[in-house]
Amino acid sequence: MISIIAAIDQKNGLGYKNQLLFHLPADMKHFKELTTGYTILMGRKTFESLPKGALPHRRNIVISTRKDITCQGAEIYHSLEEALAHCEENEHVYIIGGASVYAQAMPLADELCMTLIEATAPQADAFFPTIREDVWQEKSREPHQADEKHPCNYAFVNYERR
Repeated sequence: MISIIAAIDQKNGLGYKNQLLFHLPADMKHFKELTTGYTILMGRKTFESLPKGALPHRRNIVISTRKDITCQGAEIYHSLEEALAHCEENEHVYIIGGASVYAQAMPLADELCMTLIEATAPQADAFFPTIREDVWQEKSREPHQADEKHPCNYAFVNYERR
């Protein structure tokens, strides 16, 4: 099972200067609940953006074309295909970024676990691929209102491949 998990703004923005566009504590909690105990697969820059390195209680896999890197607590492979080849057939893999890894994984993914943010960031330099309605069908939606910890409305939306 391959799941893509991401938080995007209304223009499919993912990040700016290797940081998330919005600080949403509930999204962080949701991410942790979904991915703990499973495999997370990411690009090198995403790994480098993690404040404490490899995420605990998960198998961390990093993809990098660079041959000279080390990522403490993570396995390193040089392509998405190579990384997935080292996963068990029944292993649940969450693709957690960045933009180029998402683009490569979209044709392979079984589901999308999205946080859709009802706002547009002032600046973004990384974008999520378009979620095409002819490919993806909305399975569930859990809307949330802005509050003292969340600057805007957002929804946890799951899609499955048609």
